Amino acid sequence: MKANTPEPQLRQQLDAKIKKYNEAFDKNDANAVAAFFTDDGVLVTNEGPIYGREAIEKHFTDVFQNLHFSNHVDKADQHSPHIIGTAGNEMWGNGEWNLILQEKTGDPIPLKGYWAETMFARAILGRFGCRCGI
Repeated sequence: MKANTPEPQLRQQLDAKIKKYNEAFDKNDANAVAAFFTDDGVLVTNEGPIYGREAIEKHFTDVFQNLHFSNHVDKADQHSPHIIGTAGNEMWGNGEWNLILQEKTGDPIPLKGYWAETMFARAILGRFGCRCGI
């Protein structure tokens, strides 16, 4: 099976989005992290899905009150993003992440994992919003 090479412009947009997401996460800014999701976005967590941008923001507000994240680095897979359908305004991407987690009274813990998300173009804003993040 031949892997698709992403269009350079879409890859640049995805990399720029990831950079801003990393910055928002490192600032522990729940509002900025939630802004990457659509109003009806879904965040899939180990405790189950969280529906809607407002609920996602509340989730991160609660998390950031007890935990501090730093050195958040997402990296898209070399073949991401992948166009969905024929309109060119929806895509999905996947990759890996690394970060340092620290509780208020604990030692720093390095963590890593993988992510996948579907995105759609926000034509007015000229950027992509996350519809579902895992």
